[in-house]
Amino acid sequence: MGTQSKINNKTTGNYTTEPLRAGEIVTMFNKTDELKSFFQHSSLPVLDDLLKKLVMTSGKKSFLVLKNNKYFNVLTENIAFFYVNYASSVIMSFDKQEFMVNHSMEQIQNLLTEKQFYRLNRQYLINFDAVKEVEHYFARKLLVNLTVPTKIKLLVPKEKATSFLHWLDNR
Repeated sequence: MGTQSKINNKTTGNYTTEPLRAGEIVTMFNKTDELKSFFQHSSLPVLDDLLKKLVMTSGKKSFLVLKNNKYFNVLTENIAFFYVNYASSVIMSFDKQEFMVNHSMEQIQNLLTEKQFYRLNRQYLINFDAVKEVEHYFARKLLVNLTVPTKIKLLVPKEKATSFLHWLDNR
């Protein structure tokens, strides 16, 4: 009966006067340290990764442009493509208006989501919504036709053809 009362005291949360053994104390401290290290080390890197992914997926929503001595924003969703004209980057909107941008193509590419925009070559960065059709071209290249006409034929080099088709298919 004495043993039974000790078990009941432990399960009901009442204190017992039974001393703990040294091994039990060490085990409890080890478990406490494991829990501390789990919550301290595991959660922070995961949180940082989530925050980075959140920033990366949102992308830039608009670009500030100057036209006719007036500044205004061009929404990213209204941009058909970016291209390089001489040494300047230019926005071509879906309504066929052109705007100069004060960023390099590499900077623009880093500001936008990879899901929505694809860098075809050194001169063109296109919006998925602007792609009308894609044709096979000579030497395993691809010819991209957009809803907004371009000054040159948009060719995807054979080295990037698989990547481009994957981008089109996996959105």
